[in-house]
Amino acid sequence: MMHTRWKNWVHVTKLDPDKMLPAGAIAEIASSGTDALMLSGTLNVTAENMAALAKEARASGLPLVVEPAGPEAVLWDGVDLVFVPSVLNSPEVQWIVGKHRSWIQRQQVEWEKVVPEAYIVLNPDSAVGKLTKATCTLTGKEVASFASLADHYFHFPIVYIEYSGTYGDPGVVREAAAAVENAAIYYGGGINSAAKAAEMARYADTIVVGNAVYDLGIGILKETVRAIQ
Repeated sequence: MMHTRWKNWVHVTKLDPDKMLPAGAIAEIASSGTDALMLSGTLNVTAENMAALAKEARASGLPLVVEPAGPEAVLWDGVDLVFVPSVLNSPEVQWIVGKHRSWIQRQQVEWEKVVPEAYIVLNPDSAVGKLTKATCTLTGKEVASFASLADHYFHFPIVYIEYSGTYGDPGVVREAAAAVENAAIYYGGGINSAAKAAEMARYADTIVVGNAVYDLGIGILKETVRAIQ
């Protein structure tokens, strides 16, 4: 079933509702070998632009995930899964449980589609780092402790190491991966070459490629897919 199939994904392509792709790009992405499309963004994401991107992405035939930055960006119709992030290293409770409680109060939640994510944001200059005021100056040991807490205490099925726009420290990802037993490690940030994809895939169960699609083109995306298959 779709709600368990995500555990076998090794490569996910992240698309931002606030960014534009040329005509036919999503169909080409779908033929790259990537396992799924994730619709996600931090700034200027609305119900309208999320729905417009989802409509186009559905036609690709790939599994479709929405990763909402807030309740207003949650979609259910035509979406396979909703990955809901809790930013564990934010000092503001709204990014851990606050917006989530508000969302549950306001919407009829299709729980069978929900996959909780423990988000650990490590780029202070990123939009998500600034918005959530995440404490990004963490050592590998500190990141590993967050990962272990997420896995063993809160039982998050995904621990997402998010460097958001910059390439992270593989040693940190290695320590986080060593600290979990059951959760899948997702890594996102700065993967813009086959070499970087292969390096992070040594430690992460799933790599997420996003900005490279917009900045460098789909050819680079295909290289990252081939590097880990």
